[in-house]
Amino acid sequence: MNFLLETLQVIVMSIYYNMEAFVRLFIPPKNKNVTGEIVLITGAGSGIGRLMAEKFAPLGVSLVLWDINQEGVKETSRLVKEKGVTKVHYYLCDCSDKAEVYRVADQVKREVGDVSILINNAGIVTGRKFMDAPDSLIEKTFEVNTMAHFWTYKAFLPAMAANNHGHLVSIASSAGLIGVNGLADYCASKFAAIGFAESVALELLATGKDGVKTTIVCPYFINTGMFDGCNTKWPLLLPILDPDYVANKIIEAILTDQVYLLLPKTMYLIIGLKNIMPVKLGILLGMYLGAFNFMDAFKGRVKKVE
Repeated sequence: MNFLLETLQVIVMSIYYNMEAFVRLFIPPKNKNVTGEIVLITGAGSGIGRLMAEKFAPLGVSLVLWDINQEGVKETSRLVKEKGVTKVHYYLCDCSDKAEVYRVADQVKREVGDVSILINNAGIVTGRKFMDAPDSLIEKTFEVNTMAHFWTYKAFLPAMAANNHGHLVSIASSAGLIGVNGLADYCASKFAAIGFAESVALELLATGKDGVKTTIVCPYFINTGMFDGCNTKWPLLLPILDPDYVANKIIEAILTDQVYLLLPKTMYLIIGLKNIMPVKLGILLGMYLGAFNFMDAFKGRVKKVE
């Protein structure tokens, strides 16, 4: 195909995709049927992980729950059974340990089957200034928030690719799109997780595996205890998010194959402005929004798996 034809194709398809996006503002896409899918959620013992498990419960899926906290994941299993799930399996798994991820993944494949919806939700935060954070906690942050995604993808993506069917979900953070004072290691780990998820998504498209969908979730602070004490200067613009609301939006995004989900919606504007405004103006806006002081009163649960 020559230059003129390729350029014409890009112009025509650009118009079409923009019109499609505009129509979807008023006519949302239909939810896909996930009955019979095997859904694995890491960090399912509490917080958003538990809420997502509960919201998947009535959808006819088989649930596989992972967490480092045995009592927490056991309780989640009990709760989803109360909501009607008959096929639920829970496993103790430290997602920061590659060998353990592979071992438990093999156990899941033997006992349950091939996972078709993988939700990488487990995460930790140190909540300390860069120079105050122990090396061990910085390493643990990357092991859980970033590297665990590599190992779970390695374990479960081959079957999805072979069937050209599945869904990869990365619960990242708005802190993976814009730096936050006091969250250097957390931001870096989430930036990496987003870059990894985007790159794998492109690999799948390049190899014709368009049946394997991807969703990247970037919420602002969620009121789960992980970021207790964090404040927001303008709650109407950047509210501390309700966990139930976030879980609902994530399930909705998965069911409609939404590629990116930013919460709250003002994050779309903030990220867009970050990419076009002068650096000094961006810093001024960050100060106005209170971004330099989000973590001043942090008292969240360090090393808490979300």
